[in-house]
Amino acid sequence: MIQKMRTVAVVVLAGMSILLTGCVSTQSGVNEQGKVMVEPVMPDYKLEITLAKLNEILSSAELTDEQRARFHYDRGVIYDSVGLRILSRIDFHQALKLQPNLADAYNFIGIYYTQEGEFESAYEAFDAVLELSPDYDYAFLNRGIALYYGERNALAVSDMESFYSQDQKDGYRALWLYLTESEISVEQAKIRLEYNRTQLTPNAWSNELVDFYLGNKSREQVFAAAKEGLSHPNEYAERLCEAYFYIAKISQQQGNYNDAANYFRLALATNIYDFVEHRYARIELAKINAKLYAEESAKNPH
Repeated sequence: MIQKMRTVAVVVLAGMSILLTGCVSTQSGVNEQGKVMVEPVMPDYKLEITLAKLNEILSSAELTDEQRARFHYDRGVIYDSVGLRILSRIDFHQALKLQPNLADAYNFIGIYYTQEGEFESAYEAFDAVLELSPDYDYAFLNRGIALYYGERNALAVSDMESFYSQDQKDGYRALWLYLTESEISVEQAKIRLEYNRTQLTPNAWSNELVDFYLGNKSREQVFAAAKEGLSHPNEYAERLCEAYFYIAKISQQQGNYNDAANYFRLALATNIYDFVEHRYARIELAKINAKLYAEESAKNPH
């Protein structure tokens, strides 16, 4: 069952699986604005070991094109997980040269096009994913996000409905459906979210975020809940990355742009590069900065 909107990848080398996670202290503090902060995630030494093995295999092992494509893809996933997008993009393109039907690689390429604002290219990449793998549900999410940022709202809602329909117990899917629908009607989107809340898996962390959107939880309650029931070292930073992003989106919707910008910056500071929330916080921050600059220029024309 998919519980988080993130890329999860496991590289298998010599029969041993190495989970691609970092190591983070769960020590946190509160800054002068009252925002909960956490130390950013730093890459684990296991990533360096895995990269060394992949580099050795790609440079010296006799591999079929399919095997070589897969190792390029695996290395690209590691680069992506630590924020090295140019290196990961090179690997994904190399993987596609060797294995043109690798849907996972097209999915990453589409994400990068979205982050760069090249929406038509992003749509084409996600279309390719769905042609190769019609049941690839995250392609609906990622194409929906591209359509959302490309301001093609009706199509974005359609993709998010497809994504949501495949797991109606997932709070993240309900949230992204709300975000796209709210571009058309905030009132109708909230009514639907209220119903969708009744379908969610009980006691899931994402429910706290949905409840915040519905006005049933405060920011303080969300941050308190983020500390509860943690199961691995990165989880607190991951939850804060998500909380910062979704809180920022509400502040943005309410016209509190400076507050939203601060929360988007905090999401970026967690270094959870492979989370959807981290990927698009930079786009959101750029949009806010452009809006604030335009408003300031209008007030003080040269």
